[in-house]
Amino acid sequence: MRMPKMFEWSIQAEEGASRAGEFNTPHGVLNTPVFAPVGTQATVKSLTPAQLRELGATLVLSNTYHLFLRPGDELVAQMGGLHAFMQWHGPMLTDSGGFQVFSLADTRKIDPDGVTFKSHIDGSMKRLTPESSIVIQENLGADIIMAFDECADPLNHDYSKEAMDRTHLWAKRCLDAKKREDQALFGIVQGGIFEDLRTESAQVISSLGFPGHAIGGLSVGESKADMYRTIEVVNAVLPKDKPRYLMGVGTPEDLIEGVLRGVDIFDCVLPTRLARHNTAMTNFGRLNLMNAAFARDEQPIDPACGCYTCRTFTRAYLRHLIIAREMLAATLLSIHNLFTLVELARNLRSAILAGRLNAFADEALAKLGIARIPEVHP
Repeated sequence: MRMPKMFEWSIQAEEGASRAGEFNTPHGVLNTPVFAPVGTQATVKSLTPAQLRELGATLVLSNTYHLFLRPGDELVAQMGGLHAFMQWHGPMLTDSGGFQVFSLADTRKIDPDGVTFKSHIDGSMKRLTPESSIVIQENLGADIIMAFDECADPLNHDYSKEAMDRTHLWAKRCLDAKKREDQALFGIVQGGIFEDLRTESAQVISSLGFPGHAIGGLSVGESKADMYRTIEVVNAVLPKDKPRYLMGVGTPEDLIEGVLRGVDIFDCVLPTRLARHNTAMTNFGRLNLMNAAFARDEQPIDPACGCYTCRTFTRAYLRHLIIAREMLAATLLSIHNLFTLVELARNLRSAILAGRLNAFADEALAKLGIARIPEVHP
């Protein structure tokens, strides 16, 4: 039996633009499409690694910017790297810190070499460059790391062009700075919602030889239709023989529409954020469990869901925990919300393998009460 090469990407089935694939990493094979829970500060909020494994997570994302500031990437390296530090032994991804830095609009200064910004923790001045972002990510030790990019206002063409050009230069510098061979560095496509910029960016980034590519700068204020159209524009250019990662996007409808357009990897903070705000994601929409209507409801959140929360607890109990401000509420809702997206990605994969993705997508969107947005180039 042939052993797969590190970071080898293979496609098992296709339907339209969608793919069911496998990506080989040092910590296991990723079956795609896949949804990654976000562990910003080396923890998925309110959950243990064992709980993540039980709900079926196979990939976890952590955050370069936050771990650089606290506890420091060198400390993480001394502790054996991020896998050992947080005791997650499956595949892991770290972002470059670019999105977080550029969201600090009032406290950062961009120059051709990098970004100087004020720490949100203690107000001290810090600096990130393409080279230092790679050093930090190599210290953290994730399987997949990201090139340092500039995320611009997606509706501003001039700024999107300026940020895209800088992203391309920084991508080359990240490749030059990378030393570890046991990490896959993905390049990031930018360019707002503008077809000319996105096409150019996808051409440039795909020409640089990255083992995978990411689509950045979406789900930051543009319409759903513009986001999906932009994904199509980019994926029409990106090579088919490498995985595609849509950064920071994670509603059920986004996973469905993204997979239909050829996306393989997703991540988002939304499932755990909603859980901390008493909201359950389901295959038929969202439920605010603070609602008094659930006070005596003996049903689980979703009777069709197989997660630990739905197998074990009632809506009435969950509402009691919320009203009593018990920490367990966030844990149980996070388990359910993450399971919902992890399982959806798994079902999308199964549908591709079975040759019935379009039918599955139509059924899933109908349950959500959401109209399917037709592909511009089906």
